[in-house]
Amino acid sequence: MVREQIGAHSEEYFPLVYSVFFFIIVANLTGNVPYNFTIGTSIIVSLGISITVFIAVTVIGLTKHKLTFFSFFIPAGTPLLLTPVLTLIELVSYFARAFSLGVRLLANLCAGHALLKILSTFLAQMFTSSVIVAVLALIPFTIFIAIIGLELAVSVIQAYVFSLLLCSYLKDAIELH
Repeated sequence: MVREQIGAHSEEYFPLVYSVFFFIIVANLTGNVPYNFTIGTSIIVSLGISITVFIAVTVIGLTKHKLTFFSFFIPAGTPLLLTPVLTLIELVSYFARAFSLGVRLLANLCAGHALLKILSTFLAQMFTSSVIVAVLALIPFTIFIAIIGLELAVSVIQAYVFSLLLCSYLKDAIELH
């Protein structure tokens, strides 16, 4: 994935992407263990990872291109009159990357965990009410088990998407698109 996304000098960025991927995947999967806290559902951790990655990508771009890095914020062929407005738009877009990475991770994990919490409470009440209702509760219980599998898949997919976007942002900083 790193080689396909970044290109020629991907080996030097592989440890960064690898570390971020495995931190997120381990954090997400341990959060799926019952009575365990998912650190990825903490806004501090999610935004902390994304802002740290954002700073790292910016520093890599600045060290590689020096002042030429700021041409990243001015689209090619921009008329001089539109330069301030488009630069402001590109700057806001660039800073939004840091927050979108963290919020995406946070929202997807929180939504799944909230759904599991609601369904598990509902199923616990169904299983403890009466024998007939408990037998009928086996149908929603199988759906609940499928949703747990989906939540495990979401945990892995979110780590992959975060790493893929990190590679994309690294490529933008290295090549100045």
